[in-house]
Amino acid sequence: MKISAFEVRIGHLIEYKNKLWRVLKKSHVKPGKGGAFVQLEMKSLDGTKLNERFRSDDKVEKAHVEPRKMQFLYQEGDGYIFMDLENYEQTTILAEDLGDQTLYLLPNTDVQVNFNNDEPIGVDLPNNVVLQIVETEVAIKGQTATSSGKPAVLETGLKVTVPQFVNVDERIKVNTETGLYVERAD
Repeated sequence: MKISAFEVRIGHLIEYKNKLWRVLKKSHVKPGKGGAFVQLEMKSLDGTKLNERFRSDDKVEKAHVEPRKMQFLYQEGDGYIFMDLENYEQTTILAEDLGDQTLYLLPNTDVQVNFNNDEPIGVDLPNNVVLQIVETEVAIKGQTATSSGKPAVLETGLKVTVPQFVNVDERIKVNTETGLYVERAD
């Protein structure tokens, strides 16, 4: 199935140059001159890495995958253990194959794991996840009106910029596509 390069998400598997590639990172670039493009960092199933630019009108072939609803259970060494929500079978995916997605995984997170020939080949994360702040600067009274943010470290090690009024131990919603703060979580 052909999709626009702009529709590709981190974790997707695409067919490109006669190989299967997992998308590790994605960035939108809008230069001052010329059209916008997407920069994709990809890793083939044999371990080769590739950085490729795609224009907005470029199409890529999304690989045929069998999606399964799974839940992330726990990390064991370099492996991340997922459980199939239908048959309760467990599957291990290596941290190196998940890339930066590990920064959004907490136990009991529901995800979609994509399989190709019964091999797990990628994970589609939810659009947003809720994570707890473990480290950030203390808000200074009167500073809440400023629009500048402050750095924060979340429980998975992810670093984000948060508004001045957000503090340690608060839970926030983070967009898994952009890595940006969305809002405070309930």
